Amino acid sequence: MSFTQTVIAQTSELCAAIRAMPFNCDLADGTLAQDAFRHYMIQDAHYLEGFARALALTSARAPDADAVRQLAQSAAGAIAVERQMHDHYLGRFGVSAAEFAATPRSPACDHYVSFLITTAATRSPAIALAALLPCFWVYRDVGHDIAGRVRPDNPYQDWIDTYSGEAFDASVTAACALADRLAEAASAPDRAAMEAHYSRSALMEWMFWDSAYHQRGWPDPLA
Repeated sequence: MSFTQTVIAQTSELCAAIRAMPFNCDLADGTLAQDAFRHYMIQDAHYLEGFARALALTSARAPDADAVRQLAQSAAGAIAVERQMHDHYLGRFGVSAAEFAATPRSPACDHYVSFLITTAATRSPAIALAALLPCFWVYRDVGHDIAGRVRPDNPYQDWIDTYSGEAFDASVTAACALADRLAEAASAPDRAAMEAHYSRSALMEWMFWDSAYHQRGWPDPLA
């Protein structure tokens, strides 16, 4: 099997658990609390900035020009989506630029972003891309699942359309193809590390949505 086929099979139960999470079930039927979605959108904007930085780091160390171009374009695309969220979603839910800037990354978001940037800076481009790949694959998996069971007049339809749409589908297909290409050239230890890093990031996707549903922030030991 290819690398992507292998890791998708290895994380199939986790992906099923992600699809069944309360956040995604409530999102599909339109009953997700607006405060939870608002919290999610703020954290997702923070995450996408870090994700773009990790993509850019990976691009700079990519093995050939085609990989550099693809990863750099993905980094630019992540920033474009983050800016779109500022203009649309965050504005729609009354989040000002000042409030966004004053809201720190949640523990789950901070952990995930730090993992991606550290991996991109210290491991091979193949391992870095493996760590980045669940953000592509899991979102497409969730987006298509929700689109198949979405209730009419869903207030989150724009989000659903984004992650079940053709443009995002094409970006996921391209990212998987590049990961497979880099995995073919990787050593056996690096291939094993790619699988481990993919699984770790897939778990952090679950953690991110769980954190958003419960609107978890940093504890205050003095409270």
